[in-house]
Amino acid sequence: MIALAWEEIEALDLGRLEGGAAGETVTGIVADSRIAGPGELFVALNTGVRFVAEARDRGAATLVPSDQEAALAALASLVRSKSTADVVAVVGSVGKTTTKDILGALCAPHVPTVWAERSLNNEIGLPLTVCRLEPDTRVLVTEMGMRGLGQIAALCAIAKPTVVVVPHVGPEHLELLGTVERVAEANAEAISALPPGGTAVVPANAKVLEPFLDRDDIAIRRVHTSAIRVHEGATRFTVGEEAVVLVLPFAQRHLALNTLAALHAYVALGLPLDRVADGVAGIELSPGRGEEMPLPGGGLVINDAYNANPDSMHASLVHLAGRAGDRRRVAILGEMAELGSQSGRYHDQVGSLAADLGIDVIGVGEAARRYTPAVWVASSADVAEAARAYLRPGDAVLVKASRAVGLEGIAEEIANIARAWSPS
Repeated sequence: MIALAWEEIEALDLGRLEGGAAGETVTGIVADSRIAGPGELFVALNTGVRFVAEARDRGAATLVPSDQEAALAALASLVRSKSTADVVAVVGSVGKTTTKDILGALCAPHVPTVWAERSLNNEIGLPLTVCRLEPDTRVLVTEMGMRGLGQIAALCAIAKPTVVVVPHVGPEHLELLGTVERVAEANAEAISALPPGGTAVVPANAKVLEPFLDRDDIAIRRVHTSAIRVHEGATRFTVGEEAVVLVLPFAQRHLALNTLAALHAYVALGLPLDRVADGVAGIELSPGRGEEMPLPGGGLVINDAYNANPDSMHASLVHLAGRAGDRRRVAILGEMAELGSQSGRYHDQVGSLAADLGIDVIGVGEAARRYTPAVWVASSADVAEAARAYLRPGDAVLVKASRAVGLEGIAEEIANIARAWSPS
């Protein structure tokens, strides 16, 4: 991290600050006492106050903040003020984390790059990511989530992005926002935060974003779905007037679209498109985003259980149908949360799509009854037993739901079940 003088942190008056002295510097800000050490500041978040003594024993200074979100925002803003790095804000309804992961890996071989871990995209995660800026960092790739209006604007006030990427806008958080148009408005706060000369990368077909693309002092790069061609395991992307061919470590069409959005951001950062392939080997997607595991008996399980909304559910079901080939298709699907009054309609549409694609559904939770499942269970605690009874060797299985359903560990459970099918 860019070093902060102890006096600078003291002047912020963020709460109970201990363990440092005038003339010293802080070279790391952490929220986990287990990794805190000399020269670092442990910020006690939530129940972290119980571990202040442990952090001090490990040689770290400590802060018990009066307001944890305000404290993190102030610390991150101070770090950001000392950096000349380009900051990318990845926002949108679907594909934020994978686009961030892809872009970070593509940039890293060419310039010192930091990118957010997992889905650290809220009032806690975003500041902790910004606090990882180093003196030589040239690109910081952040992810910004929201649940309502004003939240992305607040995150942008900390990170001060110079490039914004919107992979997709669709139905999410409708309980709070009501319409997809307001979802677009909330995500467009990042575009409004761009400085003159900044760049926004947006889907070419997102009409709901158009009212927010009227600035003439920024560049708008539009991502066209027609700019992707797959042939014999390689993917050809057209980025503006140029073309690039990459062999990607995944096959999902929606991930190729996220890659194209990342490529547009990569070019906007001034990086060499003719050398972009140097970063492909470093692409490692965060857990629960389309990870595929082979199963004994020729089957496979696709773990896309991190989260779900109508558009991501559609993309995952279509991918399962294409990936399954001649295998039986089974999807373990939980609720898509926070869809408000339109929830029933969206769940019905997913059920109809699964039926049209010849996919058997194991539904999890009350809302999943609307998928018209072949098997229904009340909660994630019942899924393993249902899968044991229903699945058979050779099946192609998808696991997907909103995080509240808790299906993250089910793919591994299925792998364990499948191991029992094979003779020892």
